[in-house]
Amino acid sequence: MSESKSDIQATTKEQTSNYRSVFKATSLFGGVQVYQILIGIIRSKVIAVLLGPAGMGIQGLYQSTLDLIKSVTALGLEQSAVRDISEANGSKNEHLIARTVAVTRRLIWLTGMTGLLLTLVLSPWLSTLTFGNHDYTWGFVILSSTLLFNQICSGQKVLLQGLRRLKDLAKTTAIGSTIGLLVSIPLYYWIGVKGIVPTMVLTSVAMLLLSWHYSRKVKIEEVKVTTREAISEGRSMMKMGIAMSVSGILVALSAYVLRWFIRQQGGVEEVGLFTAGFIIVSTYIGMIFSAMSTDYYPRLAAVNKDNSRCREIINQQAEVAILISSPIIVFGMVFMPFIIRLIYSESFLPANHYILIALLGMMFKVVSWSVSFVFLAKAESRLFMINETITNLYGLAFNLLGYWLGGLAGLGISYAAMYFIYMIQVYIIARKRYGFGFSLSFKRVYGILFLMVIACFALIVAWQSAWVYLPSIVILAGCSFYSFYELNKRMQVMQYVKQRFKRDV
Repeated sequence: MSESKSDIQATTKEQTSNYRSVFKATSLFGGVQVYQILIGIIRSKVIAVLLGPAGMGIQGLYQSTLDLIKSVTALGLEQSAVRDISEANGSKNEHLIARTVAVTRRLIWLTGMTGLLLTLVLSPWLSTLTFGNHDYTWGFVILSSTLLFNQICSGQKVLLQGLRRLKDLAKTTAIGSTIGLLVSIPLYYWIGVKGIVPTMVLTSVAMLLLSWHYSRKVKIEEVKVTTREAISEGRSMMKMGIAMSVSGILVALSAYVLRWFIRQQGGVEEVGLFTAGFIIVSTYIGMIFSAMSTDYYPRLAAVNKDNSRCREIINQQAEVAILISSPIIVFGMVFMPFIIRLIYSESFLPANHYILIALLGMMFKVVSWSVSFVFLAKAESRLFMINETITNLYGLAFNLLGYWLGGLAGLGISYAAMYFIYMIQVYIIARKRYGFGFSLSFKRVYGILFLMVIACFALIVAWQSAWVYLPSIVILAGCSFYSFYELNKRMQVMQYVKQRFKRDV
């Protein structure tokens, strides 16, 4: 009997530790995400004031062109390599870890050099295609170096992420964003538009040095790998990476087609309203998805061969994600008009029609993302590509139809509908393929929080009056209290805080 009791206590302790790990990662990278958003807002303001709309356009065109080249040449290694390093790390085999890291580094160099050389060769054509003349050829020649620097930097970050050096990874991201801002202000002030290229290069170098500084702290045995060995041993890594790259290209293509359609039907101003709304929705809950891709993915990849452990980790992640995101979603629904005025201006308030409904869709997106990461963790590249291709196709169809029938509000409905179907889709696939199922604990928590979110949404839509804030704030308080209660039950937050306080005293 005593043994059984001790086993239960050990299991409970392990579950508490797992929940705390998920919460810490979400908090850590959620904070980094918020910080990056603030830095991005300041940088946009600086560019707008010092360079004007033309300067902002030049910087954006340079960046989007380089991003497109990287998406083609990088082979998605910054995502797919995380899985291989995490799996090697989970095995505790030091030689396997060192070998996997060596293969990754060799492939990172190869793809980085490919991006550099391709940009160099195509620089006159890129200038003509992007800007309509040859005046920016030397700009692309100089910026070609950033393809190599950024790819090597990505490789160092992959190492930190795969080995779960999360604090070092967070520091690299946060400090790098700060340096980028500090470098840009004096250069833009002194030489204006001519400072765009030097700023991009110096920021890239700073990120490379930072990532190298933190990654060299990781002690790994030296293993020599030839190019032929790297390509041979990294075939599955590249295969998964290419699948993820194709998915990224499809997302970018769908976004382009949708914006083109909105411009054709509603004009440039409507495109601006949708873009502003989409940025708010994607970054507002971005902290949850940032934590998923940074901490959750390597944890799931480390146990990808054990379906039982995968099911346990997915349910834990889904519970914590929904408990954290639900109060944020309700807060956004209640106070979004004030947030829009703060970030943009009064003229952007029509975007709230899209944002309000899209926030409801976030309740489906959080769950679907929690489940869909299992395809990446298990390196099911073909399944992942088919699943994402189908989703992008019906997602684009929903968006085009939604805007045609209902304008910005129709886009919000299509967003929510797409993620509702996607949630069911990935659940069915994971259940049939890996025996996945949601725990009773998750179903109970999700059901209660979903009812609260729906109640708040219905109130705001139906009651067009300032008085709606009273019951909405009551729902927000109830949602926040319930989420904290459930988080505390899983992670013993209050007990942890009291222990830390006593230790500090």
